[in-house]
Amino acid sequence: MNGRSGSPVEICEAAWVRMIRVTCSGVDDAEPGWLGETRPLSGSRPARGEQALVHPVDAVLPGAHRPGDNQRPVRPAGAALFDAHGPGDDTVPVGPAGDGGLQGRGPRGRGGVAAVLFDMDGLLVDTEPLWTVAEHELAASLGARFTPEIKAAMIGHGVDTALPLMLSMLGVPDADPHAAARFLIERTAELFGESERIVPMPGAVALLDALAAAGIAAALVSSSFRVLMDPVLAAVGADRFAVTVAGDEVSRRKPHPEPYLTATRLLGADPARCVVLEDSEAGARAGLDAGCPTIFVPSLPSVTASTAHPLAAELTVRPSLHEVTVDLLDLLATQPANADRP
Repeated sequence: MNGRSGSPVEICEAAWVRMIRVTCSGVDDAEPGWLGETRPLSGSRPARGEQALVHPVDAVLPGAHRPGDNQRPVRPAGAALFDAHGPGDDTVPVGPAGDGGLQGRGPRGRGGVAAVLFDMDGLLVDTEPLWTVAEHELAASLGARFTPEIKAAMIGHGVDTALPLMLSMLGVPDADPHAAARFLIERTAELFGESERIVPMPGAVALLDALAAAGIAAALVSSSFRVLMDPVLAAVGADRFAVTVAGDEVSRRKPHPEPYLTATRLLGADPARCVVLEDSEAGARAGLDAGCPTIFVPSLPSVTASTAHPLAAELTVRPSLHEVTVDLLDLLATQPANADRP
């Protein structure tokens, strides 16, 4: 999609090179600058694209100086360790054809839910086990052990927040987060590319069919990069989604609401009438903060929303997508924001 060619790993490498903008120290008072060298992970396979990483990329952080202006780039206060968008990598959110709005989609005069916004990993497709394989391999390469507790803490986060968290919980906070993230994304892309690895979650296809029959738009919104989203769309059906937003196509990933707000903008829909489907706390937080009614469908036994959870009162919880119906979606999109969750 987006007119790119090459293997998933080659595409991933090209996007990743363009996205590296700051030093990997992550310390606010450290002198920032272009990444001048890379350090292969201990015990990992030889890193690809090392030569490309020796040179600074031409895209810069907002407010930073371009190479050649005789000043070192400065990371703005509060800037994320990983700038999410990779200018020039040819990945942009995919919106509906035509005028971009939902006018004319579905039966005339239909009320209720305007659109349903699907998370990807663990919600639409059962790809969290593939991520877990790569995460175990990364931990082993660093001489550490990946645990279910680390997995539960990371789920739903974009790589910019998940990797520092993972490295800290592994007890290797000084490991190079850029090299770690590159390893993780490349390895996961390889796994996604293996035959029949991508499997829809129970109830996902039936729900997509029900939405299509009712004339309700669907969107796919993920913190995963486009290189990982494209194989999922190929497996599930890209034509099922009016809008797709990948993690390298927004400035801030989940738990920030920007990915979902981007999707509602492309749909031309009121967020309050767009229902988010999520399997993680980070993703659910993003949906709620975007102003969308949110259904929580946990994919891991350790990830639940108990009545004591801070988000419990704001979420509708269902055990699987089999329990998500058009009637429920219509109800959530039309009831007052302060009403009890069904």
